[in-house]
Amino acid sequence: MRLLTVICFVSFSIIFSSQSAFAQSGTKQQSTDYSQYTHTIKSVVLNEERTVVVQLPKSYQAEPNKVYPVVYRLDGAGNIPLASAVIERLQNDNRAPEVIIVAIENTNRLRDFYPTVNKEPQGPVGEGGGAATFLAFFEQELIPLVNKNYRTHDYKVISGASAGGVFALYALQAKPELFQAHIAYSPAVWWNYGAMVKSTKSFITKTKDLNNYVYTNIGEEAGIMRERYDELQQSLQSHKVQGLRFFSDAFDGISHGLTSAAGVFNAYYNLFLPKQMPISALTDDVVSIDAYYQNLSQQWGEQVSPPDRAVRLLGYNLTDNQQFERAIEVFKYNIKNHPKSVSAISALSYGYEMQGNISQALAHMESALAIADDSYPYINYLKETKARLQVELDKRN
Repeated sequence: MRLLTVICFVSFSIIFSSQSAFAQSGTKQQSTDYSQYTHTIKSVVLNEERTVVVQLPKSYQAEPNKVYPVVYRLDGAGNIPLASAVIERLQNDNRAPEVIIVAIENTNRLRDFYPTVNKEPQGPVGEGGGAATFLAFFEQELIPLVNKNYRTHDYKVISGASAGGVFALYALQAKPELFQAHIAYSPAVWWNYGAMVKSTKSFITKTKDLNNYVYTNIGEEAGIMRERYDELQQSLQSHKVQGLRFFSDAFDGISHGLTSAAGVFNAYYNLFLPKQMPISALTDDVVSIDAYYQNLSQQWGEQVSPPDRAVRLLGYNLTDNQQFERAIEVFKYNIKNHPKSVSAISALSYGYEMQGNISQALAHMESALAIADDSYPYINYLKETKARLQVELDKRN
């Protein structure tokens, strides 16, 4: 488990409203880090006014051509600081992009979040059943307005806890392409005799391809809540749907109300692809490197080509594990993308040396030196390595 203790920061907001769209006007108040805008929307779909708070990334004003993924967080703006702090830590480690966070305030959360009306005596009988209408509000009104007024790209996350977690799972089934990631902290799947468990199992068994991410967790909950959650988790875990990335956590001793705080780090750590491709994502074919960075670019909203250093680290990992042929293939692939990189060429030399092919190691070290100048920080290392390789080759001859 990765549990992160975060210090939440205070953001100030800009408050203004509109009849049917977001108005960019009013007096601006801004913290040194993030800007927040509060919008009041007269929803035709819901037939009521709804309030949403939009937090923009730090770079938003300084980089006018940059676009951002969007995290839609249920249960209001009180959830922004925790998610924001965790995602920022991941950004600092090149493990997440900057994001726009849209928090939706509640009016009647049981009505909006549950897709079925509860008939089970242990819960509030007669409540629920409005999730389809609430999802239509997202699709027809909220998301189009956010896309119109802010620089977004088509990577959207829906995140909620308890009843909100049920809504996130419902959105996956009802509109699987609307959001690209679904986060459900301790989803209250006990509701209405486990109706969400049944519908999720049916959906998963019938689905063959699902390009999506799902995170769920649970705390110390017991009884039918735990039984029905375990059934849900096992179904998602056991059915290997192509393209679905599923992660889950169980936290002993964590109350239902704290499962979002306990799980937020893992939820986003596993969601966003880091710029340093993990060795586990590398197959026997270097095409997997291209595929990884294509997926990362789709998430991050910017074109990220395979970085020189990241690919070299993959090759070094392979040499450490004495997989020399694969390492050499990765180093060659890297040179194709970075033909003028002294470090890329010297890395290939190292791969050949570890393999025992001293002649090729020397040849590529000479190639690296041919394009390096005295400003290269490791120029002495290159010269010393060339001399050492030459001595070794002379001995063998």
